[in-house]
Amino acid sequence: MEKKILFGRCPYVTAQKVLTGKWSMYILYLLSDGPVRFNELLRRMPEKMTHTTLSRQLKTLEDEGLIVRVEYRQVPPKVEYSMSEIGEKFKNVLSELEIWGNEYIEYLNGVQ
Repeated sequence: MEKKILFGRCPYVTAQKVLTGKWSMYILYLLSDGPVRFNELLRRMPEKMTHTTLSRQLKTLEDEGLIVRVEYRQVPPKVEYSMSEIGEKFKNVLSELEIWGNEYIEYLNGVQ
């Protein structure tokens, strides 16, 4: 039996594949208030992360169309990342995830 290709057809499979990176949602959260420079993103990550790891994650999000990379031609080089038009639509999802995440934290702490 041939497997059904669900990417691009099923919203859950499509979203899951687009957001596969460990830090993709957190990076989108950090960009939700506006453009952020690369080194600032690196500093704001909750765990120690290498330059290469963050670069790969940002490249993936850019390739998926969720973020935009703007490089300013100056010395020293300046690069900013921001949410794309389709990425901006993810803000509502981030808000709902925040609500659910806080409720789940309360559940874990036994406060109901």
